Amino acid sequence: MKSKIHFAFLILFLLCAVFASKRLCAQERSERTIDEIKIEAVRRAEVGQYPLIGLDPGDVKEAFASIKTGDKDEWAAGFMKVADRCFDEAKSLEKSDPTKANADYVRAWRLYSFGRWPIPASPGKQRSYEKAIASFLAHARFFDPPLEVVRIPFEGKEIIGYLRLPKNAKQPVPLVIAVNGLDSRKEDLAESFGAILPFGVGFLAVDGPGTGQNPIKVSETADRMLSRVIDYAQARPQIDKNRIAMHGVSWGAYWATKMAIVERGRLRGASAQSPPVDKFFQKDFLMNSLLGNREYLFDQVPALMNILEGVHTLDEMGEFLPKMSLVHQGLLGKPMAPMLIMAGVLDTQVPIDDIYLLLSKGDTAKEAWINPKGGHLGRQVGVWPDPLIFKQVIIPWLVKTLGTPAGWEIR
Repeated sequence: MKSKIHFAFLILFLLCAVFASKRLCAQERSERTIDEIKIEAVRRAEVGQYPLIGLDPGDVKEAFASIKTGDKDEWAAGFMKVADRCFDEAKSLEKSDPTKANADYVRAWRLYSFGRWPIPASPGKQRSYEKAIASFLAHARFFDPPLEVVRIPFEGKEIIGYLRLPKNAKQPVPLVIAVNGLDSRKEDLAESFGAILPFGVGFLAVDGPGTGQNPIKVSETADRMLSRVIDYAQARPQIDKNRIAMHGVSWGAYWATKMAIVERGRLRGASAQSPPVDKFFQKDFLMNSLLGNREYLFDQVPALMNILEGVHTLDEMGEFLPKMSLVHQGLLGKPMAPMLIMAGVLDTQVPIDDIYLLLSKGDTAKEAWINPKGGHLGRQVGVWPDPLIFKQVIIPWLVKTLGTPAGWEIR
């Protein structure tokens, strides 16, 4: 009798332990409170960590002073108030102090952009996003060579992109088509890719499906939009149609990887930072890694749900995502364009298993940059920040893959 009682208590203890473990995991995966977000956001601004790279910690603290709740419009209003002051100052200084005006436009753009982060999911956040675009374009007026806003007809709508080509090119130049991630935008890419122009290589930055100003949401066939972008690039006489590469960040890396397969004949290569491939799209990963992910500042799953075509609930999301797997689509293992794959072993947003799977497939040798101590995109605070990865890993590979135009003097 005693043995039966002891056995029953043992079972009860184990069940309690399991339930306690599940509760603990749920707590660990819970979203940050608004107070936790404030503390973490200021810390990230102070160390230059995404998504607050380039933001002044003082500006962030000032914006948070008027934000008391998690209300999206209240969030946007707090950041717009600080950004509006920077924008107005920039406008007043354009003629008397253009250098300071340009810096203030950048400051306003980054604040407005964080005011709509991660997605413009309310009227206030949408206004902040629109102001972010206006501020960036005001900043872009100072670019030399200039930035061209291109509008590519697509299925009765248009794809909006930012094109910059090297100055004084004497022949068609190579081009990188750059695609953003879930919560970054083409403005971020356009700012970064100015660094490739001195090598005689141009870029065309576009928002990926479901993000920014893109006309369509994520679906199994949304890559057709990027094929249309390649069509446009090849039709421009200033661009060498045989020397086009693609670069993608996170979700943009998914598209870069898929395009390396479906458009391998038209791409010289593709670079991809933390591309989701297969495991990322499984319901288990959604429920156990993405929900309440703390590497992400807040609201990763709502932001992800927003970019998916016809998805409005978590259950629908669990059913939809597996269809996006490159294994499910029968693409992984087919011939591919050359690729550079970058990732961090400690990434909690895209499993490193996906990276190893991608590296083992296809018919062309790939290059890899894997940071054993890195998180998403391979970034490591204080050691491998985003700008350093871009400068030392991405740009050199793209320039090597595309080649500097003959007679071009690197400057």
